[in-house]
Amino acid sequence: MFKMYSLKDYRFRLCFMVIAITVIGIFVVGSANESVQDRQIQGMILGICAMLFMSVFDYSILLRLTWPMYLVNIALLGYVIVGGTDSHGASRWINIAGIQFQPSELSKIVIILFFSAFFMKYQEQISTFRALAVTGVLILLPLGLTLKQPDLSTTIATTLIFITLLFIAGISYKIIRGAAAVCMPAFIVLLYLIMQPDQTIIHSYQLNRILAWRYPQKYPDLAYQQQNSIMAIGSGQLWGKGLNNENFDSVKNGNFISEPQTDFIFSVAGEEMGFVGGAVIIGLLMLIALECVLIGRRAKDLAGRLICCGMAAWIGFQTFVNIGVTTGLLPNTGLPLPFVSYGLTSLVSLYIGIGIVLNVGLQPKKY
Repeated sequence: MFKMYSLKDYRFRLCFMVIAITVIGIFVVGSANESVQDRQIQGMILGICAMLFMSVFDYSILLRLTWPMYLVNIALLGYVIVGGTDSHGASRWINIAGIQFQPSELSKIVIILFFSAFFMKYQEQISTFRALAVTGVLILLPLGLTLKQPDLSTTIATTLIFITLLFIAGISYKIIRGAAAVCMPAFIVLLYLIMQPDQTIIHSYQLNRILAWRYPQKYPDLAYQQQNSIMAIGSGQLWGKGLNNENFDSVKNGNFISEPQTDFIFSVAGEEMGFVGGAVIIGLLMLIALECVLIGRRAKDLAGRLICCGMAAWIGFQTFVNIGVTTGLLPNTGLPLPFVSYGLTSLVSLYIGIGIVLNVGLQPKKY
């Protein structure tokens, strides 16, 4: 279970960067909503403990437990639909023994671990029809249950993580080209169908978000969240207005952004920390993702490489989407900014994933 590791292989700089971005997040969360700052600090402490434990726990043992983890994950995602806690028209949380958490966040780690083990076992057959068919069924189960909650944004993020794992696992480029040739025109047709007034492909509120993003002048009552976010980030200029400021012209202080401590946390960071603070947040998240990839390059096996690249994809994609939403580059979705947004399940899940990456780094390939 626990091995003798060499201290020189421990990536302390990854720990430092993760803790640094979390501390920044705690300050920004406290400025956005002081009442939840203490819980975010508790989440950080719990996350650090989980990261340190997982960093010395042999990930090879986890790979042997992926099927039980996968089945438990499916059960939890299914339970969310029938017995989850509702919020804003969606059922994404469950409460067990007084502890409320979001299974779809934990699902990302399970999917990374499960398919890392699966692709390593069937590496030579990964491009065969049978292997791809089985893989498709295995990934559609958690994706379908997440989409049913409904949680389209998390479904898309998890799909991107899975595609990254499939690519790193060595799927044939012929299949990639064929899939691209089919998916690109299919995506265009899908967009056309979604824009029809009587469509039933996505929920009406999801369509409204797309329309408000595309035509903010025509839907001011729906686009105000993103427009105010853009205004807040721009008003921060170079150095920002300062954390916990009481400026009367602050977008945050005027309550023009709902739930600023979660999905729109970057708008608060941009307004109060300016371009410099926003650049520091983006830089740290990019360096964390890059560090995961560098650790994966030295992994002793394919599974270790997939785990590291899966974590890098999780952090990278979610960062891009969250900041893309707050700056108006993408339609409004509900993805948190990794390590920065308020949310204990997301924060602790990320720390667990980083801990596993650290363990991969402690078992480098022998040259």
